[in-house]
Amino acid sequence: MAILLQTVIALLGLASIFLCDLASGLSLTVSSNEGNASSPLLYGFMFEDINHSGDGGIHAQLLRNNGFQGENATLTAYSAVGGATLAVDSDNPLSQAIQRSLKVSVAEGATGQVGFSNEGYWGIQVNQARYTTAFYMKGQYEGDVTVKLVGTSDGTEYGSRTVSVRSNSSAYSLIETSIDANQAPDGNNLWIITFDAAKVAGGALSFDLIQLYPPTFRNRYNGLKPFLAEPLDAIKGSFLRFPGGNNLEGSSENTRWKWNETIGPLKDRPGRQGDWTYPNTDALGLLEYFYWCQDMNLTPILVVWAGFSLNSGGNTPITGPALEPYIDDVMRELEYILGDTTTEYGALRASHGQAEPLPLPFVEIGNEDNLGGGNLTYPERFMAFYDRIHAAYPDITIITSHAEVENLPDPRPAGIWMDFHTYAEPDQLVANFTQFDNVDRAFPYFVGEYAVIDDAAGERLEYPNMQAAVAESVYAIGMERNSDVVKMAAYAPLLQHLNDYQWTPNLISFNNDPDGLVLSTSYYVQQMFSVNRGHTILPVTADSAFGPLYWVASKSDDGYLIKMSNYGGASHDISVAFPQPCSGILTMLTGDQNAQNTNLTTSVTPTISDIMSADGNLHFIMPGWSVVILDASPL
Repeated sequence: MAILLQTVIALLGLASIFLCDLASGLSLTVSSNEGNASSPLLYGFMFEDINHSGDGGIHAQLLRNNGFQGENATLTAYSAVGGATLAVDSDNPLSQAIQRSLKVSVAEGATGQVGFSNEGYWGIQVNQARYTTAFYMKGQYEGDVTVKLVGTSDGTEYGSRTVSVRSNSSAYSLIETSIDANQAPDGNNLWIITFDAAKVAGGALSFDLIQLYPPTFRNRYNGLKPFLAEPLDAIKGSFLRFPGGNNLEGSSENTRWKWNETIGPLKDRPGRQGDWTYPNTDALGLLEYFYWCQDMNLTPILVVWAGFSLNSGGNTPITGPALEPYIDDVMRELEYILGDTTTEYGALRASHGQAEPLPLPFVEIGNEDNLGGGNLTYPERFMAFYDRIHAAYPDITIITSHAEVENLPDPRPAGIWMDFHTYAEPDQLVANFTQFDNVDRAFPYFVGEYAVIDDAAGERLEYPNMQAAVAESVYAIGMERNSDVVKMAAYAPLLQHLNDYQWTPNLISFNNDPDGLVLSTSYYVQQMFSVNRGHTILPVTADSAFGPLYWVASKSDDGYLIKMSNYGGASHDISVAFPQPCSGILTMLTGDQNAQNTNLTTSVTPTISDIMSADGNLHFIMPGWSVVILDASPL
């Protein structure tokens, strides 16, 4: 599916856009008097590993359960090949972090090729490309090992590589090679490794941390999957909030996301049981998040654990002196990110290949501490972290994990920002259009998570529909009008693997088929609003009040931008007057109220058309349930 379908409307189609009769329409006059500055960070991303958005999602490594991490040892995703017997083994750990391995036993007298397969995350997308693959192997063996990519249904081989291996029983050997693959028609494919059964007959070999990578986004080692990274990059977001979300918190203080267990070689990362029902490998770790930011030109927002786990799990909330070790841990994390190589943790970062300190302008203290029993202790916990971080790094902007002022420190420290989250029905989000009109400008907002999650009847959406997308655009217009105080905003969740997910709806859905990418109606709204940004909000005079039409105007480097939403089924004639005559480019997203882009059909994509000035103004028809960007350039 195309990231942005650009349809240049033919000349005959312009008759449906040019306006002859404005009597029943809306007239807007954009002022040349400048208003408040628009936040340059307004549109961006919130990420946590939910819906297999990380492992099996944007992280490029394609093989599932490759280190047998998480609470339970299983053979999920593995199958024996050629009569071998498979078992999860705790007697041959790869490392102190990776304690389990795969034992591949071969019967006495066996001959031919034996081994095992891995199905990946409900299949493997195989494209015409060079794949890199690696595995650790232990046991007495000298001979050939073949690794191949094979279609599950008919056994078609799309690529293979045979390597000569010499391994022993005393230590693991790392084998790395590549496979030049042909295009597979679907994602129903396996990674298979085989070896000579006769050379192992009556014995066993151990394998661990098997890996398969396609070419990665920006060719980054251990990087991102282009299939998902490219449509995100096309949004042109400004920030990335990580690593959560609930997935930061853990079910207790002991199962929280631990930064120091997500760094260094992959064999030294133990992984954890994630908070969204499945194990996390943490191959997408702390440094990888910063590299993601570098590769998409995003400002990092690091969320740190603040003494509170989900639903007050474990011994949380932790307060007083008992909180100090966790604050110390955050200070070590910040030194790892920001310290030079003369510091202990800056030197550790350098040993991991990143000599230069990394940029970190924002730190958020906790996640949604207003929920699950964390609210009463949050003021104390926030200040304990704030005092230590602010004293050491006064240039970092510190963000609260919620925006309920009654459960924040009193007084609030000057310079902090507040994170506000909202998930709603479409009418509720539209009703909050003016939410930020009269808030205290001294304490900016970060709308860290927002989305329409139910349809008009209150039923949970599987995919965003057109009404949801328009409602989100109305809310975004409200934020943009107030972007002197609303500094950043992110739709959430970001990604969804269609074969195993915990939340709907999502911005982007996917499976492993080559055409298995679903860019939702909400995706296109985020893209349209983020790509088209002004630097200064401009006053607008209208001959009608807001509703069902909503708008915001801004000054861009090249001219003017108008963002408009039609939250209703009727069409409206629009006339826009700018301080000088302009031509315009109109980007429009429109569809039936319940129209959705799904894994079966793409029914809504933006169209782009040119508009020439008539009587000094720009005119167009705004259909029902539509979102419009008018990019106007002075003639």
